[in-house]
Amino acid sequence: MKVTNLLQVMAFIAIISFTSCATDATEDEALSSIEVPVAPIAKSIEIEIMERINTYRINEGLSPLENHETVKAVASTHTDYMIEVNNVSHDNFFLRKQSLQANANANLVTENVAYGFSSADAVVNAWIASSSHRENIEGDFTHFDVSAEQNSAGKWYFTNMFIKR
Repeated sequence: MKVTNLLQVMAFIAIISFTSCATDATEDEALSSIEVPVAPIAKSIEIEIMERINTYRINEGLSPLENHETVKAVASTHTDYMIEVNNVSHDNFFLRKQSLQANANANLVTENVAYGFSSADAVVNAWIASSSHRENIEGDFTHFDVSAEQNSAGKWYFTNMFIKR
């Protein structure tokens, strides 16, 4: 092989190798740079919500879900956000999903949100009455957690996240 051809082949291989490694490193850095805050201590309403959801799942012949600290932490950030903007939403769900994929080894992520319910039974009953929320509760997940916070007027905001590992 001529020296010029050999140099061209080596340059091509070097460019392909560098580009591939750079892309992988950038993606890995982006996922690992998603910081997860420390999960707050569970409130009694949050524990009741999780118990109520697991009771429902068991009665439906489904496996109960395990609570997960990272899921709780991520759910809490969204509940705080909803209170801050005074709006119930799924805003920035893709960021929560990426965080749970990177930090909780989640393969599948979904969430239910709510506002204004005054008890665990009321919010869980509302989610079960809604087909899309019920699908999340009945979904093929392994772990979950919930965040419930009150705004300055005493109204509850809820984020319930589910993952499959």
